[in-house]
Amino acid sequence: MESITKDPLAFGVGARLTVSVMSDRFIEVITSALETTDAAGLVLETGDVSTYAGGDEQALLRWLTDVTQQIAQTGLHASVSVLLSRGCPGEAVCELPGGAGPRRVDAPRGRHTGSFASAEWALYPLEDSPSEGREPDHMREIFAAIETAKASGTFVASEHFVTKLSGDLGRVLETVVVAWASVGAHVQHVTSHLTISLNSPSHAAQTESGVRA
Repeated sequence: MESITKDPLAFGVGARLTVSVMSDRFIEVITSALETTDAAGLVLETGDVSTYAGGDEQALLRWLTDVTQQIAQTGLHASVSVLLSRGCPGEAVCELPGGAGPRRVDAPRGRHTGSFASAEWALYPLEDSPSEGREPDHMREIFAAIETAKASGTFVASEHFVTKLSGDLGRVLETVVVAWASVGAHVQHVTSHLTISLNSPSHAAQTESGVRA
């Protein structure tokens, strides 16, 4: 049981990344970012829709930050979709051998990138049964994740179906990965979805009004 939770791939820790670039250079921009970003410690599989990255939470955060920062540095308007999942290595059945339970890791550490991002974020604790004396309560876990965002300084507002985040790209990604891993300390299967806007024309207006930081 312990070996399952310690092995990120066996535990199903991973991400899917989809990048859309508003330019006829989109192929060059996306492939360059994927090919030149260090993916040490991760398993990568790129398909016609998204790129899968499997590995531990810290390596995932580093890779996601480096890939998206390369996109941001082009100055082109882009949308980046990130799906995070942990605790369900299978396709349809999420039972781990021996009932492994939650995986606990140190809070991943991000980095400042100097690139501004706005984002919409949702987190889903997929808890079906009591664990370690805790009754399932998905809203308890979601509110805890939102408090993590508020403490990070990236929280903007709670909106329909999502939480709005903005700030330095690296800090936005750190907020989401830290909250995902933190909820995962109590809930075996946790997924999270993030849509990031980079170099949007609307960001210029935020700069002029002093909102951008």
